[in-house]
Amino acid sequence: MRPAYVGICGSDIHEYMSGPILVSKKAYSASGKQAPVTLGHEFSGIIEEVGEDVKGLLKGQRAVVRPTIFDGKCPACKNGNRHCCENIRFIGLSGYGGGMAHFIVAPPEHFYPLPNDVSLEAGALVEPLAVAWHAVNLSPFKANDTALVLGGGPIGIGVIQVLKLQGARNIILVELMENRKKLAEELGATHIFDPRECDIPTEVSKVTKKVGADVIFDSAGVEKALNGIIPACRVHGTIVNIAVWEGKPSLDVNNMTYSEINYMGAALYDEMSFLNVIQALSYGQLNTEKMITARIKLEDAVEKGLQELIHHRDRHCKILIDAQT
Repeated sequence: MRPAYVGICGSDIHEYMSGPILVSKKAYSASGKQAPVTLGHEFSGIIEEVGEDVKGLLKGQRAVVRPTIFDGKCPACKNGNRHCCENIRFIGLSGYGGGMAHFIVAPPEHFYPLPNDVSLEAGALVEPLAVAWHAVNLSPFKANDTALVLGGGPIGIGVIQVLKLQGARNIILVELMENRKKLAEELGATHIFDPRECDIPTEVSKVTKKVGADVIFDSAGVEKALNGIIPACRVHGTIVNIAVWEGKPSLDVNNMTYSEINYMGAALYDEMSFLNVIQALSYGQLNTEKMITARIKLEDAVEKGLQELIHHRDRHCKILIDAQT
């Protein structure tokens, strides 16, 4: 494949600043690759060549890459939960070469054709949107529920869009950054609260007539923030963790116990979520254009991409690298 557009993810920044973290230090069994690797796991592109035994993919076809690599041998894989693979790795972190390059080579099962009405730019956001889609689908959320989203980064914004699409009554965002608040309002958040300015449980109680949020999605991974919104969850409600935590948080377990709150994780995405996002983009049901806050050349990936997000994260939702330049 010749990559077209590549999204910069938080994990790319962590690898750049503190890696190797997810990058394999020794050869990973499924790919045979190890550090150094080319970064970039959120990307679309044009298929340049296919092996003679490959079916369903053609030269010149526009496609998005599903970066998850599975071992196919662990209990999770054998039970149909490959996205929970015990040895999961990623293209762009663990082998085959990432999207921040002029060409990549990978097994055919990683390539998904894009419909003609889905742009290559939108294709680069399929992966993070699939994370959001899977989290909502895995949760007990149903139409007319009130949902609270903690954190308005790319995943949080994706969750807001999926919740709106699936008929949420109220979508409450808890966020500090002004640009993220504005974007969330444009894409479906009905209420936006800043914990520096108000007491979140009190405000949620007002919105829900003292019931509380049915489902809370945590895409922030901040201990103080999570403990602060636990009282905003209704009795028998659910908190879904999407965030990858840097440390081991101390949670207010008693508050969850007294209200019999379910706390669950949502890991990446299954294949159906990936396919559903592609279909939703084709139907015009998800907005990627407003999520893209900058487009840069491949040669500027460090200075205007990684460094920009390190120093000015508040200005951006998703920076896309144009790998064709």
